[in-house]
Amino acid sequence: MKKITEEEIIKRLKKHFPEPWIDLKFENPFQLLVATILAAQATDKKVNEVTETFFKKYPDPKSIADAPLKQIEEDIKQINFYKRKAKLLKECCTVLVKEFNGIVPDTLEDLVKLPGVGRKTASVILVNAFNKPAIVVDTHVKRVSQRLGLTKSNNPEKIEKDLANFFSKENWVYISKALVLFGRYICKAKKPECKKCYLVDICPYENKNL
Repeated sequence: MKKITEEEIIKRLKKHFPEPWIDLKFENPFQLLVATILAAQATDKKVNEVTETFFKKYPDPKSIADAPLKQIEEDIKQINFYKRKAKLLKECCTVLVKEFNGIVPDTLEDLVKLPGVGRKTASVILVNAFNKPAIVVDTHVKRVSQRLGLTKSNNPEKIEKDLANFFSKENWVYISKALVLFGRYICKAKKPECKKCYLVDICPYENKNL
């Protein structure tokens, strides 16, 4: 089997996703922050349905920080775990207003200080809202990187390090977007679309769906 290199993976991923996107709809870093918190264990489609009206009612962090918790719950109740997420949104926006003048920070160190924001969410915001290099490790990226033999770990932080060591920093933004889409639409959990995959001949995964 041909050796897997960074260059080879990116070249083939670009056949699938020349200009990768994010499925969450947003117009600024604040909206992406809210959408990403809401998207945990929920579909992007459902989040987009809810945020379409939510963002009109809550255009900035102060509007959420000032709103009664029960009202926020009511406005997002179509989403899984809405009570916990409403609490996180209110806490997150309160910290944004008090400590960051209502402006979403653009560094990992500051983003993870926000309630409801872990490394994955922070990386999603850095890559997609600020176009800054970071490695997003969600369930799709975890699965794909294991199948491609880029990591043996199940620990997201270790996977992040393995990918950061394998891919050069200038490719992190592309890779973070493309691997999520690749895992979602091609290298699926139950039935990977191996017949459509441009990486199939260099992929060491043993249970290919051919």
